[in-house]
Amino acid sequence: MKRFENKTILITGGTSGIGLAGAEILIKEGAKVIITGRTESHLKSAAEKLGKDVIVVNDNAEDNDSPERLVSIVKEYGKIDGLWLNAAYAVGGDISSMDREMIDRMFKVNVTTPMLQMGALSPYIKNKGAVLVTSSSAVYEGQSSVSLYSATKAAILAAARCWATELAPRNIRVNSLIPGPIKSNLRSGLPDELRQQFEDELAKTIPLKRIGEPDEAGAVAAFLLSDESSYVTGSSYVVDGGLLKI
Repeated sequence: MKRFENKTILITGGTSGIGLAGAEILIKEGAKVIITGRTESHLKSAAEKLGKDVIVVNDNAEDNDSPERLVSIVKEYGKIDGLWLNAAYAVGGDISSMDREMIDRMFKVNVTTPMLQMGALSPYIKNKGAVLVTSSSAVYEGQSSVSLYSATKAAILAAARCWATELAPRNIRVNSLIPGPIKSNLRSGLPDELRQQFEDELAKTIPLKRIGEPDEAGAVAAFLLSDESSYVTGSSYVVDGGLLKI
């Protein structure tokens, strides 16, 4: 019996990186997966890669109608067995370079919209279902120039811990995934040579001496969304090659 046979899982930000890798694992194990994204090329590529068992939804987290849009999709399937709130973005910058628009935008995409999506979708998660929230090792690293991104990821991590208590009466588990340095679109704006140089230098700081692959984080996500983690809730799982050691 596959772990996700006859189950439906919704993944926001599932058209690339960790979300896409996780979606591929879930589908291979029997799931019907709904993924969201906003980049046309990623939407098309994900649909081609994942095949008939995926529903691809064009959804922009900056759009105020996002929660209602996802509810309308989920209603077509009755209820979902799992929800993975993974969509987010990152930009760096010194605190002196930040303005209100920059701060408001990142909090909207990384915190406000996921919280509204959770509120709108929670009635449609089956009892004994699972919720997963993607945070980041940046919350703990204390690196310069990423204070805004780190703050948003700390906020959604704190929210997830509270949701674990709130949804426990329905036996819905809520956990957080904390990826460290993983190959993803976060550095896609860099030229290939510069990105490789950056990742090589970053790898030297990691005990395993390499950058993680998306499917390595996706595999942990699949565990937390599956019944194998039936007694795990309110927890944070770090996937970082030993960077944080927590």
